[in-house]
Amino acid sequence: MDPKTLFSGITLALGAFASFAISDAFSKLLGGQLDPFEVAFSGGVFGLLLLPFIRKPEESYSDVFRTQEPGMWVLRAFCTFTATAASVEAFMLLPMPEALSLMFLMPLFVTILSVVLLKEKVTSWAWLAVVLGFIGVLIVLRPGVRALHFGHLCALIAAVANAVSVIAYRLAGQDSARLSLFGSSLVGPLVGNGLLMWAHATWPHGVTMWVYLFGYGFLAAFGQFLMMMATARAPANRVALPQYSQMVWGVALSYLVFHQPLDGWTFVGILVVTLSGLLNWIRQRIRYERMALRERLERMHARKAAKAAEKIAAKQAKEQAMRDRQQAIADKISPTR
Repeated sequence: MDPKTLFSGITLALGAFASFAISDAFSKLLGGQLDPFEVAFSGGVFGLLLLPFIRKPEESYSDVFRTQEPGMWVLRAFCTFTATAASVEAFMLLPMPEALSLMFLMPLFVTILSVVLLKEKVTSWAWLAVVLGFIGVLIVLRPGVRALHFGHLCALIAAVANAVSVIAYRLAGQDSARLSLFGSSLVGPLVGNGLLMWAHATWPHGVTMWVYLFGYGFLAAFGQFLMMMATARAPANRVALPQYSQMVWGVALSYLVFHQPLDGWTFVGILVVTLSGLLNWIRQRIRYERMALRERLERMHARKAAKAAEKIAAKQAKEQAMRDRQQAIADKISPTR
């Protein structure tokens, strides 16, 4: 892969996770001013801005609702609705690093569901990474020492919902259209949050509130767009590492914007969570490099075998030509005898 293309993919991924973190900060700024379902609904509305960039020329906008796996489409829509609503509530109630540390449990749930539902084989390295991440979350939360409340439950629900959504994408297979896959992530928040927000929805007042609302919805959608561009330029395992830059953004925004500094144990827990992600990324990188090396060796052996076969064929052709000449000479000499 071209290094420049790879670098651009990683840079786009860094931009995507920065957009997600700043979007989460805007949702936190709206805490106590708007209903969480109303804020999550705006994310679906501004996500519609992505459709023209995702739709291929031969596709119709109605393909958003067309799918070969309607059950998986509905499941993804429901999970996206649940994740957006729960994450907005979590960021409104919790410091950003604390909410993110719980949401970073998603790989643990994906691993467990992959084994149970998809019957995938998981290596000991993967289990070590997810267990280490779980230990890091326990250090951050310190249950029994600190009081847990509804915000922690919402962050946990968001992690589980995102994990189920990943499994639903895998179960849908590669035949589903990209517009349909993305459409389910829009319809879920629009319908689910749209229905639930009416009980407490209020019209946003003031320029500041509209700026916060637009910032949350647009940056969440823009982050998705940047991530699509990143994965088109670099392998998925290469764009995984920048995900933990979101935690750096969360810590910085929590301190600078919300004036919520970290205590020592929370900082240690975040380091452990980040280490678990790095361990998983290193494992994926080693696996990717081994696969690439195996493919290069196979191609090299195939080229050597092809060259050897060409040499053998050329030698056989040369011997056959020599035999044909000898036979021709013998045929000319035999009548004279």
